[in-house]
Formats: sequence, structure tokens, C-alpha cells
Amino acid sequence: MINIQEVIETNQMIEKENLDVRTITLGISLLDCIDADLQECKKKIYNKITTVAEKLVETGNLIEKEYKIPVVNKRISVTPIALVGGACCKAPEDFVEIAETLDAAAKTVGVNFLGGYSALVSKGMTTADKNLILSIPKALAKTERVCSSINVGSTKTGINMDAVKLLGEIVLKTAEETKEADSLGCAKLVIFCNAPDDNPFMAGAFHGVTEADAIINVGVSGPGVVKTALEQVRGENFEVLCETIKKTAFKITRVGQLVAKEASQMLGIPFGIVDLSLAPTPAVGDSVADILKEIGLEHPGAPGTTAALALLNDQVKKGGVMASSYVGGLSGAFIPVSEDQGMIDAVRAGALTLEKLEAMTCVCSVGLDMIAIPGDTPATTISGIIADEMAIGMINQKTTAVRLIPVIGKGVGEVVEFGGLLGYAPVMPVNAFSCDAFVNRGGRIPAPIHSFKN
Repeated sequence: MINIQEVIETNQMIEKENLDVRTITLGISLLDCIDADLQECKKKIYNKITTVAEKLVETGNLIEKEYKIPVVNKRISVTPIALVGGACCKAPEDFVEIAETLDAAAKTVGVNFLGGYSALVSKGMTTADKNLILSIPKALAKTERVCSSINVGSTKTGINMDAVKLLGEIVLKTAEETKEADSLGCAKLVIFCNAPDDNPFMAGAFHGVTEADAIINVGVSGPGVVKTALEQVRGENFEVLCETIKKTAFKITRVGQLVAKEASQMLGIPFGIVDLSLAPTPAVGDSVADILKEIGLEHPGAPGTTAALALLNDQVKKGGVMASSYVGGLSGAFIPVSEDQGMIDAVRAGALTLEKLEAMTCVCSVGLDMIAIPGDTPATTISGIIADEMAIGMINQKTTAVRLIPVIGKGVGEVVEFGGLLGYAPVMPVNAFSCDAFVNRGGRIPAPIHSFKN
């Protein structure tokens, strides 16, 4: 059982080490909102979200006040909208109307983000899937709180290269549509392989069709806590290092479990999972890069970085699994560039390149995340980068993702400011050699041999 003593034990972590519950995410099924009439579908969507999530923000604030645990974000994830809007959306413009409805509902209930403007196209695209994807640039330009994700590959199905090619173009169009805000729309678009149904973190959250009508998922984060714990065992061997990370992750996850259970009880909605992800922020002391430095690297990107990250990710998962019966989502270490001051410093020092980041994604929890690239990067190059990352996920049976931001009008070395939790980032160079002929082949990359497990 979880008791208040375990919360008291974490006071030091909260007050001095940036421990927080990063998000309480309420997953809502919109399958019962499907309607052949667009206006009726929009009305049903708005009414269901505003009814089910009416007390979400209030509940998060009450938990924060009672337990003195920062609950930074309250968010909503919904059924992939390509499925919900398929019956009534005959063109991309129709899906944009649904995006605006989602945005209005998010504002009404007071959440900071709503995820699920999504399509699952790892094996092929329906007409609705394609229309939703084509609508993304306008949808993200016209909304403030809507986040989009597209799953283009999986270990079981392979990689849909038609979708990968299209999304290279969509990323650039989204950047162009939001160029007045440093192409910020791309920060709300993530492309997945093996996307989980229960991820509470944005921009990739959606409510999977295997989930209940409504569910509470919690994402908890504490890079600063792990770093402080490792400072106490500086110079010790790997066994001590691993045990320290594992025990710390256990304590962090217990906090998430408590918050999830409380939110579930107060809202009368079932508890889903706790996602223990070391998700950094631009705040000093809240950096995954600083953990890697404490493990023994001068900068992330130095030789040994991939091994250190693999160790960290594995021990975090082991500690989390012992603390809660329902650990899910992504759970592990995130390595975004713009949201992590240590990663930004490593890029500026020349220690960390896009290619090294790609190698690190083989062992981290997500992938190439929040990386600013030149605005004149060709669409096929973006598609090639997406394909590389999807292949890593497909072959390794893990979730990988890409969130690239081609900043229109800016080039290598310039800095782009996103603000808030999104931070800022130096524009990184990309390989200038062409992959046009590869991307333009079309079709699907088959699933790997080890996918045949039936």
C-alpha cells in the first residue's frame, strides 16, 4: 500500500531536485461520437470531452495542494481522429474543423494540450487517414492546444514508406504554415514506430482503441532527483551506480502511483498506467544530459554515451516496474534537444551531432525529439531521417519517434526560441547528400523476420 510517509520522504526531491508529476492525462474514447454528419460529429466530440474532463484540472490542482506534489500539466488524449472522422470528413478541410472543435474543448476544460489528432498507418492509408495527414499543417496552424501523431511503422507490419514520404512534405508545410512562430507547429507533430496506446506525454499521446471509455494515465519525471542521487556515489563501480538509479526510480514512480490512484478515485475513472520517463525541462538541474555527465561523460556525445544511456534507461525501467504493477507508456529516458539545457550545451560544444543522437535512440525511450534543423532542408531528407528512425524501432521492437522542426528562414548555428517547457535550440546541420531515389520508390518496407511469432 502507498502511504503518506512515502510522500513525505520525497519532500527533498520536490523542493530541491525538480521532482514533479509532469502530467495527468485523461484518455477519452470518441468512438461513440462517430456520425455521418460533420456538424453532429463535432457537437458530440465537444460535449463528450467537456463532460468527461469537466473536473480534470480542478482535481489535479486539489492533489497538488493536498500532497504538495507539483502537477505541472493536465492533458487529454482522444481516439485517433482519423477513425472518428472517417464517416463525415470527405476532405482535409473537414478534419481541420474537427481540430478546431478539439481545441475549443481543450480551452473550455482548461487543459494545456490535447493529443490524438492522429492516424495509424503502419501498413496502409485509408482515404480518411490520408485526408487527416494532409490537413495537419492547417490544423496545427489554426489551433493552440491540439497535438498530432502518426504511426507509420511497427515490428509486426513493417514501415509504410508512402506515408513516410508524405510526412516529409507535411513537416515542411507545417513549418511554413507556422513560420511566424519559428515553425512551432512542428513541435506538436510526432511520427512514430510502435506507438503505445497509453502514452500520457505530448505530442504523441492518443487514446488507443483497446482502452476503456475513459482512463487516467500519469507521467512522472525526475532527472534532477536521479542526478542528485548519483552525486552521492561518484566514482563507485557500475553495480553501485545501477542500484542507485533503480532505487531512485522506484521512489519517483511511487509518487506517480499515488497521484494516479488519487486522481482515479476523485474522478471516478479507472487508473491506467504510470509512465516513468526522465523528461527534462530547460530548468537548471532538470536535465538528462547532466545525468550522463554525472555518470562520467564530459558531454553527451562523447564515446561511451550510448552505453551510459542504455544503462540509465534499463535501470529506470527496472525501478519503475518494482514500484507499480502498471508501468506503461514510454517509461525511460527522453533525449530532446530543445528541452534539455545540457543537450543544448553539448550541441554548441560540437560534442553532439544528429548522427550520434540517432545512435542514442537505439537505447532511449523515444527518438529524435525536438531537434531544430535548417528550414531549407528538402522534404525527402526529412523523410529519410524519419525512415532511419522507424527502422531502429521496427528492428529493435521498441518505440521510436521523430519530432523535427525545420525552422523556416534560419540556418545552422542560429538559435530558435520556443518558450516554456519547449525551451530553445540551436539549428543543427543535416547530412547534405541526397536520398531522393530511395524515398521516391514508394511502397512498404517489410516486417523483419523476428516479427513472425504466431
